[in-house]
Amino acid sequence: MKLKSELVRVVKTKDNALSLNPKAQGRGAYVCLSGECMNKCINKKLLNKAFKMNIPDNVYNELGEEYAGYKQ
Repeated sequence: MKLKSELVRVVKTKDNALSLNPKAQGRGAYVCLSGECMNKCINKKLLNKAFKMNIPDNVYNELGEEYAGYKQ
């Protein structure tokens, strides 16, 4: 279990658009912000499984760029 402050929410809207906006409405998946968790999510493309669809590489790239410098 982690605090919400230690997680980032990725949201898929009804039109299958993806966002890193935690306030957006839609189905959400949480990713731990530790380097190990983030790398696992990106390398194994775990959002594909969470959203049951093929997630474009640019979403994973954005996730990695946005949180690359995060230190836990």
